Amino acid sequence: MKLTPEARDIVAVIRRHRLTYRQFSKACHAARRHLKLKPPAGGHRIPKLLPEAALRRFYAAIDQADNLQHRILLRLLLFTGLRVAELAAILVADVDLGEGKIYIEQGKGSKDRYVLFRDDFRLTLAAYIQGLPPRQTILFESRQRRPYSPERIRQLIRDYAADAGITDRVYPHLLRHQLLTLLTKEGVPDAAIQLISGHSSRESLKIYQHLALPDVAEDYQRAVHKLPEGI
Repeated sequence: MKLTPEARDIVAVIRRHRLTYRQFSKACHAARRHLKLKPPAGGHRIPKLLPEAALRRFYAAIDQADNLQHRILLRLLLFTGLRVAELAAILVADVDLGEGKIYIEQGKGSKDRYVLFRDDFRLTLAAYIQGLPPRQTILFESRQRRPYSPERIRQLIRDYAADAGITDRVYPHLLRHQLLTLLTKEGVPDAAIQLISGHSSRESLKIYQHLALPDVAEDYQRAVHKLPEGI
């Protein structure tokens, strides 16, 4: 592919500084903010969410497989809105069953935070934890006693979506979109959603700097109980 002179200059900078994709992307965003440029039109695609019937079929397929670990893992992904790497890194000690929350260490943007899970999921999660080997520290490990990788979780989701007859692409971040869209639809305030999801900026921090997790728990629980029956 023939590069324009501008593109060649960019490639030269990447090579000279040995930038990773993430470093280059962050540099571009920082430069755009510094120059006060508007994002390019069409730069953000709106995710295609699963209809309620498809979401029910997806979790029904998981239940039919009769794998308790998969049932817990993939429901927790939906209830918490976690990014897949954050889910894979959860420690058993990070789960606070009494408070109904999970500690997320060094999530995206190197931020620590707590996330909530549905109150009626507490006993199921407690039973799963009680059945783990005494020395297991990672919440989700494979049969080979290795932590689940993000790619393995993606593969699980693809397999169960296929079992459910879902032809649309289903992936971990889609379940995060499903939750955040539900919270928005149910009228949960933006500041509360930002606290739950881990989205933050200097501007948003001003909005919810005095907001704590207990302040948003009631709104969260009310909303997640509106998920389709059977989930």
